[in-house]
Formats: sequence, structure tokens, C-alpha cells
Amino acid sequence: MTDSDRNDNDIDFEIDLGAIEETAPDEVEIDLGAFGDDEAEEAPVLLADEEPDEAEAEEAADKDDALAAALEELRTELESKYGEWYVIHTYSGMENRVKQNVDSRAQTLNMEDYIFETVVPTEEVVEIRNNARKTVTRCVLPGYVLIRMELTDDSWSVVRQTPSVTGFVGQGQQPVPLSVDEVLHMLTPSVVAKVNAAQAGAAATRKRKVEVVDFAVGDSVMVVDGPFTGVHATITELNPNNQRLIALVEILGRETPVDLEFKQVEKVV
Repeated sequence: MTDSDRNDNDIDFEIDLGAIEETAPDEVEIDLGAFGDDEAEEAPVLLADEEPDEAEAEEAADKDDALAAALEELRTELESKYGEWYVIHTYSGMENRVKQNVDSRAQTLNMEDYIFETVVPTEEVVEIRNNARKTVTRCVLPGYVLIRMELTDDSWSVVRQTPSVTGFVGQGQQPVPLSVDEVLHMLTPSVVAKVNAAQAGAAATRKRKVEVVDFAVGDSVMVVDGPFTGVHATITELNPNNQRLIALVEILGRETPVDLEFKQVEKVV
């Protein structure tokens, strides 16, 4: 390579750098403006996509708190009740029938002062049959029933002679009472099912309240939840089935469509 060639390359290199430095600011400004316009016209800001995650986390925390409170309430109730808890062994599938029979015999034979309560621990599970999901209630301990009683020869006999009862759980012929922790552990699935049902009912109620909100395209609303809390917006699109709407909010001096849930806005009167 000759000196002349080297000089030519150096000159070309310097000219290219000068061109980039002179045109770069204009190109950046133009590209950003065009990008912003495309986003405003074609892609609404999906703020609500993050909200369900926060809502789900909050709902899970509420459920955990409700479950803890329900279990603590049950523990207090168990500790305050008179009598001991025992386990009756029954034929599998006869748990509910045994409960009914023991309750009936205690009343008929005037043993209600000794036999206080019978419980069949249950839980809710989802079964899939023929590609269909169904929630069913089943026994936590198939073949066993809990009973709270004062153990005497007479009360033992009333329970032992109940049809489908094969005996008490214990050491030999001697029934062994359960601790409060053991009873609580056996009844926990039932408490979980009740809490889940209560939470589902509350969620359904909240959803019904949202469904009756009267929004229309063109309405002025105030964002009350999320990053744009306190910002005024104008509704441009409604999706009642999904409880969502698209509204124009002002971002950096430009109106930008934002995807929101009904519950995130309030109508401005």
C-alpha cells in the first residue's frame, strides 16, 4: 500500500465520522417521534397486564390470612369444648351413615350428656373423568369418624354397638384420646374448603359489583389504581366480557391509549 493510499483512507475515515456526528441528532429525534406515533396508533400501553399479578398476590395473601384466622378460631373452639376426642373405625364408605346412627342412638338412649359430637373429616378435590373437571367432597380418612365424648362403660357400649362400627382406635381394647393438634390436623382440609368457598363467594360478589358499572365510549374517567392514579382519561373502547377498557391518557404531552380494568377507573360526573 502506498503513502497516497494511506492518506486517501485517512481522509475517507475522517469524512465518515463527520457525517455521523452531524446527522445523528436529527436521525434520533425523527426515529423517536415516529416510534411514539406508531405506538399511540397501534399498541395501547398494557398496564393492566401487571395488575392481575398484584391482585392475585393480594388475594392469595388474604386467603392465607383468612385460613390462619379460621384455624386459630377452630383451635380455640376445640380447647374450650368439654370431653375428649376419639376415633371410631367403620366400614369404608359408611362414615356418614355411622355419624347419623351414633347421633340418633345418643339421643334415643339419653346419652347426649356423654356423647357430644361426631365429625366426618372431609376435603374438596378436583376429579377429572371423561375429560371433565369436577369438584367433589370426599372423606379425609376413609373408614374413620371423629367423636367427642366422655368415655364411660355405657357411652363406649352405645358407640361400639352402632351398626357398621368395628371399634375404637387405641391400644388393645382401650380407646386413646386425640390431642388438640391431632384433631386440628384432621379437620384442616374442611377448614380450607370453607375458606376457599368464602373467598370465591367474595370474589364473585366483587365481580358482580364491577359488572354493573355504567361506562360508555367517550366518557371522562379518573384512573384510581395503577401507575396513572389521579390522571384523567377518555374511554375509546369497552370490552364488557373481560371487564376491560381502553382509555386515552396524556403521556409526555401526547394522548396514548392505555389498557385498564373497569375497577381501575371511576367515572367523572
